[in-house]
Amino acid sequence: MDDRPIGVFDSGVGGLTVVKEIIRQLPQEDVVYFGDTAHLPYGPKSSQTIKRLVRDNIRFLLKKKVKAIILACHTASAFTLEEIREENPIPIIGVIRPGAEEALRLTKNKRIGIIGTYGTIKSRAYSKELKRLEPGAFVIEKPCPLFVPLAEEGWIKKEATKLIVREYLEPLKEEEIDTLILGCTHYPLLKEEIAQVMGEVYLIDSARATVERLKRILEEKDLLAREGVPRHSFFVSDAPERFARLGKIFLGKEIGKVKRI
Repeated sequence: MDDRPIGVFDSGVGGLTVVKEIIRQLPQEDVVYFGDTAHLPYGPKSSQTIKRLVRDNIRFLLKKKVKAIILACHTASAFTLEEIREENPIPIIGVIRPGAEEALRLTKNKRIGIIGTYGTIKSRAYSKELKRLEPGAFVIEKPCPLFVPLAEEGWIKKEATKLIVREYLEPLKEEEIDTLILGCTHYPLLKEEIAQVMGEVYLIDSARATVERLKRILEEKDLLAREGVPRHSFFVSDAPERFARLGKIFLGKEIGKVKRI
C-alpha cells in the first residue's frame, strides 16, 4: 500500500477528464493536478520549449511526493514521454499508447480514425504508435481545433456545436472507420454529439484507457492507497479563477480552491 498522491499534468484544464476517471476508477486515491495555464497551448511550441516546460512541471509534482504521474497533455506525451521516463524513478504514463492499444483491441476492420488538436495531429504520434503496434492498420487523422473552445465554453448541447461536429466528422464516416480515437482530453465532453454523427463506431476515450493502465501498474507494484477520504489538490501557473470555473464543467462539481504557483 502507498498513500502518496497521483500526479496529473496538463497544459491547461483538459486533463481534468483524466482526474474524473481517477475518481471513478480509483476513488481512494489522492490527486495533485497541475495545469500550466500560463504557457498554453503547447501545440505550436518547439519541441525544445515543450521539453523544458514539461521538466519544470514534473519537478513541481515530484516535490509533492507523488507516486506516479500521468502526462494528460497529448503534445507533452508525443514529444517528451520516453525522455521523462528515463530521467525519473516513478511510473510516468502518457495518454497516447493506452488509447492506441484500446483502439486496436476493439477494431474489427483495422480502419481507425483519430481526431485531435492541430499539434497532436501534426505530431502523428497516434498514427506512429498504431503502425508500430499493427503495421496493417489503416489510419486517418483529422484536426478538430474548435472542439476545445466549445468544451471550455460549456457549449455541449448547443445547435452550433452539433453543426460543427457534423462538419468535422462527416468525411471520416466516408472512410468506413469502425473505431475513432478522441485524441484530446477535452473531447470526451463532446462524446454524445460525436456518437450521434459517427453512429456505430467505437469511440476511444484516451482518459479512460490511460487510467485503466495506471490502475494495472499500481496494482502490479503494490502502490494502491488504503481506503479513506481522498484529497484532490489543484495548482495552476496562471488564471486560477478561470480554471476553477472550467473545472466545474469538466468534473461536474465544484473543485474548491485552486492555487497559483
